[in-house]
Amino acid sequence: MKIRTLAVLGSVLLGATVQAAPAQTPVLRDYRAVALSGNGQRIAAIEANNEVSQPGGQLQRPHGAIIVRDAANGAIVQQFDPCAVCSYDKPSWSPDGKRLAFIGYDGKVGKASVYLASLEQGQSKELLSVKGVASTARWSPDGKQLALLATVGARKLAGAVEAGARQVGEVGSEDDAQRIGVVPAAGGELRLLSPADTYVYEYNWTPDGRGFVATSAQGNGDSNWWVAKLSHIDATTGALRVIAAPAMQMNAPSVSQDGKTVAFIGGLMSDFGSVGGDIYTVPLAGGTPRNLTPGYRGTFNGVVWRSNGLLATALIDSQLAVVPLDAQSGPAQPVLLGAISSGALDGRLSFSADGKQAAAAQEDFIHASYLVAGPWQQLKKITHDNEQFAPQVSVQNVGWNNEGYKVQGWLLGPVKVEAGKQYPMIVNVHGGPGAAASPRYVDASSQIREFAEKGYFVFLPNPRGSFGQGQAFTRANMADFGGGDWRDILTGIDAAQKVAPIDGQRLGLIGHSYGGFMTMWGVTHSERFKAAVAGAGVANWISYYGQNGINQWMIPFFGASAYDNPEVYRRASPIESIKAAKTPTLIYVGERDVETPAAQSLEFWHGLRAMGVPSSLFIYDGEGHAFRKPEHQRDLRQRTLAWFERYLK
Repeated sequence: MKIRTLAVLGSVLLGATVQAAPAQTPVLRDYRAVALSGNGQRIAAIEANNEVSQPGGQLQRPHGAIIVRDAANGAIVQQFDPCAVCSYDKPSWSPDGKRLAFIGYDGKVGKASVYLASLEQGQSKELLSVKGVASTARWSPDGKQLALLATVGARKLAGAVEAGARQVGEVGSEDDAQRIGVVPAAGGELRLLSPADTYVYEYNWTPDGRGFVATSAQGNGDSNWWVAKLSHIDATTGALRVIAAPAMQMNAPSVSQDGKTVAFIGGLMSDFGSVGGDIYTVPLAGGTPRNLTPGYRGTFNGVVWRSNGLLATALIDSQLAVVPLDAQSGPAQPVLLGAISSGALDGRLSFSADGKQAAAAQEDFIHASYLVAGPWQQLKKITHDNEQFAPQVSVQNVGWNNEGYKVQGWLLGPVKVEAGKQYPMIVNVHGGPGAAASPRYVDASSQIREFAEKGYFVFLPNPRGSFGQGQAFTRANMADFGGGDWRDILTGIDAAQKVAPIDGQRLGLIGHSYGGFMTMWGVTHSERFKAAVAGAGVANWISYYGQNGINQWMIPFFGASAYDNPEVYRRASPIESIKAAKTPTLIYVGERDVETPAAQSLEFWHGLRAMGVPSSLFIYDGEGHAFRKPEHQRDLRQRTLAWFERYLK
């Protein structure tokens, strides 16, 4: 269940005889998909300007362009924007650093275009179009071919969080297949390589250019990532060979420069894209994966091969770190980068070919996004577009111990508090559970800032099951949803009350996905909360097992199917304790949610009404697990604020 938190959501001066010009709306520079060229000299990223004038303002990312900058000083060198109505996928550098490849798409199931941009000519051109959806362009090692992931004739956008295809006709008779395709860089037809019955999630070229290493599964792509296998796919014939099939989720597979070893991140992960685990290696020829980081007190979220070995990034407690690894002896001492979020093409940082340089976009709760580059031991800030933005909230890193576990969370609140005043607090439980609430800049238009301005604290706990403390901590809530993780949250509330003027009689609870389930669980297992907002939650794990479109995720977390061990599912179902509910609860969900079908929210709402609990259910037309329409995002924010204002004020 995908990580989801709260949607990150002038005056005219008159003179005596003339009217001054209106104050300009602040513009926040947005950086995404940062890619460092192999020689470490250039950075490519998707950049856009976002107006953040007021709460409820622009919620959808504006149109961005591919911007190329000098890695030494951040100066803009080139700009490519061949499609004014497109969103762009992550850019990819050619091996010689002279060209970029990227994919543009209009946000709908229809057409995706592959573009090539030449830095020498300063121009871009369409190389290929795909009828369907496409992503992840990657150059062959010799620079003569481009590979990509393509779903020809797609019925929906790729990913389980996107709105599902309509369930009409014979259900399950036709599944989208995301396949590896290749096209000559000089131009030509797309040749689909990987098997037509197999969904490829991630891939990388082998260093010799003769094949690919990938994670893949047969059948439904939304559901089967949790049983995906590590595979080799021949670049000539498309033949697929299984390298390993460990009982874990896998991410970021890549092959060593000698072509002998595959490295990947393996662990208990709750959704594709929510990356966290240990670092494993396995021979490309096949074998049993070996854990290089057993017992590591942190969660790895990126790994690449470079000339001196492996470079990984990890969340260690609340801090991002770079961790060098030797393929035989394991991890070296981490270099801590701070309590930040960081994003780049592969994992959290993008590294040069020799592994000496890195680049990324970084931010935290009070500092807006900026680019960094340089030696990864001493990254330097190279852009200053967002320095005019002041902190919109106060921030405290809260730590506590519970039942032998070290737990961490973030407490955000008003910039200034009045002496002697007690403030209400909203507890926001992240999705997952395999994820973590991490620092993201709170801008003037976000809902968290709106809460703070209205006089609320917002608490973001990372209870057991979260990333950041190692795999033992992440696995600690297996078959125990609503058990130890809920007790961690309750003790975290106590810890937050010790460091801030929080009114324990005015607590709210909110969450989406796993956080939505925990909200439903909370209002049926505690009377501490006076208002709640449950987004895309699960009320009844037994009925959910037969309704959702991603049921393969449940076996790793529950230990068995609902048919083999129904008791563990019933024990974790909020509907079993519905008679204890008293908290006024707003419930919302997307009409075509594949991950947490609307029927679950309907069942919980029906139970609350039967108990006479004040409640409201809103189902958003055409939305999936992640809401895409700005008008729906805006409506949800308004409903959420109004609900808490009604019951906590």
